[in-house]
Amino acid sequence: MSEFNSKITAQKCQKLADEISSWVPLDENLYNAFAAVEREIFTPKGFKHQAYKLDSLPISQDQWISSPLMVAKMTLALEISKSVDSILEIGCGSGYQAAILSKLIRRVFTVERIEPLLLEAKKCFKTLGISNIHTRFDDGQKGWRDYAPYDRILLSASVKKVPEPLFEQLGENGILAAPVETGSKQVIMQFIKTKNGIRVKTLEECLFVPILDGISR
Repeated sequence: MSEFNSKITAQKCQKLADEISSWVPLDENLYNAFAAVEREIFTPKGFKHQAYKLDSLPISQDQWISSPLMVAKMTLALEISKSVDSILEIGCGSGYQAAILSKLIRRVFTVERIEPLLLEAKKCFKTLGISNIHTRFDDGQKGWRDYAPYDRILLSASVKKVPEPLFEQLGENGILAAPVETGSKQVIMQFIKTKNGIRVKTLEECLFVPILDGISR
């Protein structure tokens, strides 16, 4: 990429960060994450002209890259602080959410059940020089026990009920954020794991593709 194009892209990323911050309160670290990650890298060719708008966009395998605004809201639900070292994401998809998290947390573990999506996401991470995202092809509802417990867990697909293995892999005082189906709606819910059990907080409505069983090649 030429120096001119790099500057244009940087301006687009910063403008996107500015637009997101006009809707939700971003701290400096999260603002800088959005300003640093080129969303067009994760966007299909036919939609690159829309990459820096606040829209969700279709990708392959009947999946979607979430709206940057929703990525921000889900990230904020995690209440990431300097003490947070590791996060597990269920549903890598395009990889954009994981890329944002990689700017905030030392170790990002992401699981994807659709192999072609995961392969494309890994290419995007390589293109951007991101080296702290670890990927796994598997049914994310099982989590990733090898590196548990996690300080944070994020579901990027909606569930009727959070799978129990994910709570088991969440560290004490850890936070899990998930889009949960309640009747005809989906809401972002925050689950905090304490010594006395799980504390639950309902945040706001959202819209995600539903989680599915098994793997797909």
